[in-house]
Amino acid sequence: MNQVKIQIPSLIENIRVVESFIDNSKDEFEFEDDIYGNIMVAVTESVNNAIRHGNKFDKDKNVYLTLQVEDNKLLFEVQDEGAGFDYETLPDPTAPENLENPGGRGIFLMHNLCDEVNFLDEGKKVQLIFNIPPSQNGISN
Repeated sequence: MNQVKIQIPSLIENIRVVESFIDNSKDEFEFEDDIYGNIMVAVTESVNNAIRHGNKFDKDKNVYLTLQVEDNKLLFEVQDEGAGFDYETLPDPTAPENLENPGGRGIFLMHNLCDEVNFLDEGKKVQLIFNIPPSQNGISN
């Protein structure tokens, strides 16, 4: 298993650092273009939520991003230093009363772009899992 980690202060402009992290990881681990877009949107959305909702833009709090590459999956973990949230009672962004709300679609997007999404540590950590064929990860056994 290969693992890469970064830590960023909770500033929205650090989303660029996350985008570079994903680009560098794509090059290093050779994952395919067909999941690259899904990864970019889901991971940056998760980091954005960690900065905005988890750490409440507190630049003294950090967001931790980890990528673990295994034979058949890419596992991204995003963790903030906030209080967590109740991820089981989120409003449905596709419900008619929520369609015109400007926000509330991030977790919905993550669920639709990833093969698996798990919330841990009372919502302070999210795992975004992308399944890949063993031949696509650039790792020799």
